[in-house]
Amino acid sequence: MRPGLALVLAFLLWPLAVPAAPVQHLAGQTMGTTWQVTVASDRDASELRAGIQRRLDEVVAEMSTWEADSDISRFNAAPAGTAQVLPEGFFRVLQAALDLAAGTGGAYDPTVGPLVNLWGFGPDGERLAAPTEAATAAARARTGWQRLALDPERRIAIQPGGLYLDLSSIAKGHAVDRVAGYLEASGSTSWLVEVGGELRARGRHPAGRPWHVAVEHPDPQDAMQRGDAIVVALEDLAMATSGDYRHFFDDAGQRYSHTIDPRTARPVAHALASVTVLHRDCMQADALATAMSVLGPDEGWRYALEHDLAVLFFVHEGDGFRQRMTPAFARQLSAP
Repeated sequence: MRPGLALVLAFLLWPLAVPAAPVQHLAGQTMGTTWQVTVASDRDASELRAGIQRRLDEVVAEMSTWEADSDISRFNAAPAGTAQVLPEGFFRVLQAALDLAAGTGGAYDPTVGPLVNLWGFGPDGERLAAPTEAATAAARARTGWQRLALDPERRIAIQPGGLYLDLSSIAKGHAVDRVAGYLEASGSTSWLVEVGGELRARGRHPAGRPWHVAVEHPDPQDAMQRGDAIVVALEDLAMATSGDYRHFFDDAGQRYSHTIDPRTARPVAHALASVTVLHRDCMQADALATAMSVLGPDEGWRYALEHDLAVLFFVHEGDGFRQRMTPAFARQLSAP
């Protein structure tokens, strides 16, 4: 699973009021990145930490292309015609990914893995130059979300031959949701979960206000100097960000982003710098952030308005960035 970068969060100072349950700050590592949970709970901290880590380890075992013995790696290596029963969580994520692929006309595609690897942003390692047209065509032949057949009743996916799934654009969000489900089951009604920059909040801050989270800016230092950080009131919502500044390489003066457009088999070339999506489920926010990053500032904007999505775009403009947010996103801004 592709390593992620932790989001720069701006949590307000804890108030003097004492919550009904003690506030616990837990942290660990997963998926090549870190996780953090702030939760109001009476349960033992070591028990909570172990439960959270166990859920995250399950996601890695199911959906990490970086692990040779994961469920997804076994599917990718299976011969044509192989039918594989998938774990419930894996199957649910794959169904959601295919639904979004259909809804975006293939701008989002969970089978884009061969192209991600070819361009140096997957388990095969980095590259310093753009691939040849022949290599691109060969990798593209192994993609295509329409080729994947599912049997929902038996949770079966059928390998058509050479198809390579890559769920790194949605699995991390699902991991946040899986931790959220564990915390719900533990009885907590106030928590904030973060895994590699993707977040989900439940209830309100123990002080009685919503959880306040700063949106990641393409240039955090510049944003802090100008004092124009965007803070969201995250109450029973999730947030995910995707940006072209996280992973890229330069070749002969051309910058190649890690965001691959499955429709062209090449990194995106538009001016969108980053996109942040708010949604009830982090799995959806995560996948939609990638979809918007592929669609770009114009097509993505139209898609977001059509589906009443809460989306914030940062677009390259000269030496800086222009921001544009949908009405649904503006409604979630924290009061100054």
